Amino acid sequence: MLVEKEHPQKTEYVLHVPEGQTKEIRLDKYITSFIENASRNKVQKAIKDGFVWVNGKQEKASYIMQPGDVIEVSLPKPPPPEAKPEEMDLDIVYEDEELLVVNKDPDMVVHPAFGNWEGTLVNGLLHHTRKNLSSIDAEGLRPGIVHRLDKDTSGLLVVAKTDEVHKRLSKQFAKKDVDRTYWAIVWGKPPRKGTIRNYIGRSPQDRKIMTVLPEGKGKFAVTHYRVLEYFDFLALVELKLETGRTHQIRVHMQHEGYYIFGDRTYGGNSVRYGQNTGGRKKMFENLFREMPRQALHAKSLGFFHPGKNKYMEFDSRLPRDFSHVLETLREHCKPKTEFDA
Repeated sequence: MLVEKEHPQKTEYVLHVPEGQTKEIRLDKYITSFIENASRNKVQKAIKDGFVWVNGKQEKASYIMQPGDVIEVSLPKPPPPEAKPEEMDLDIVYEDEELLVVNKDPDMVVHPAFGNWEGTLVNGLLHHTRKNLSSIDAEGLRPGIVHRLDKDTSGLLVVAKTDEVHKRLSKQFAKKDVDRTYWAIVWGKPPRKGTIRNYIGRSPQDRKIMTVLPEGKGKFAVTHYRVLEYFDFLALVELKLETGRTHQIRVHMQHEGYYIFGDRTYGGNSVRYGQNTGGRKKMFENLFREMPRQALHAKSLGFFHPGKNKYMEFDSRLPRDFSHVLETLREHCKPKTEFDA
């Protein structure tokens, strides 16, 4: 079990090794598996510098964890660098003096954070708007950012230029008044339509990923979906979010057995259903190389414009890699009959 506490100058963690722990595992490796964004080298340095205690005393990184051990970690926070403007080729779908809507490319982090201080969408937006973004974020690393997408998820984001618009857009997201539609290619043959309701939180086994948890252990999450096209052991699915939890769509699809194509974190980057031999195996190997990420795209976005007092809705083009996979499936993997779907 991991308990995490945030302080202005440091982050504290307390890890309890379960009594049933039988596998031999080093102290540095055990800590790394639970703390997000903690590399093995970073953890080893923290142990060497005296920021880690086991049962109230310091141990070496090679210490073998024992059942019942209590690990305390206190990591000082380095001051975050200021987000700097960078010239980028951004796909701006709409823009006025109060907000803009951008179609984010895949493989782009939304805002600066540990390990990604440059090359993010925020860096590009600061250059594009000449730093004319909302300043709600106290640390200055997420100016204008009302909501986010995963690095490898492409699609639409609304960005606020003023603090007042930022606050009013955030309220719409909190009240679930924003319409968000995603497209995904998934393994399997889901029903024509459905709704997934459960609780999502960080995995007790690996804090870097999310999972479905028992009631009371995670945050309630709701995803509605309908199938747009069936293929041979795959489907193109439209999804609508009622809530906005971290990795919600990816976790919900995995939990139902409909892994998102190409998703390395949640098991979609291998042939999940159907034969994996001959020409079919070769085709999917090529597709995985063409699209080394999850086939998930934020297709449309609708919200009430706070300044113009009207509802606005935007649609986006599919990125090249998503379109390529989709066209290949349409050409080679269509079901023989409607009944087969």
